[in-house]
Amino acid sequence: MVLVVGIVLLIVLPGVPLAGAVVLLIGILMLVPPFVAYRTTELGVTNKRVIVKMGLIRRRTLELLLRQVEAISVDQSLSGRLLGFGSITLTGTGGVREDFHRVRDPLELRRRIQGQVA
Repeated sequence: MVLVVGIVLLIVLPGVPLAGAVVLLIGILMLVPPFVAYRTTELGVTNKRVIVKMGLIRRRTLELLLRQVEAISVDQSLSGRLLGFGSITLTGTGGVREDFHRVRDPLELRRRIQGQVA
């Protein structure tokens, strides 16, 4: 949305290009953290567990045994469906929930987990 406002300001107010350029730059900078998170997330499914590693500077790792997975939920917005990303929630025994956002091809990940559990 910020990108659109920046572009509109550049077009509508050509006499004040700095305002549009600043808003456009802010919009671009807002895209950096989600892009880095998307590019630095690693997901793996073995015959015994699901392994998720996220982060570039601060690393978060989760290992969940497949026998402890009770439910897998996938959420994709329209833009997520078009661009191939979404959120996945793994619910383990005891109600433990792990949410992962901006996951590449979450439906394929769910299919792979279900294939190993079955």
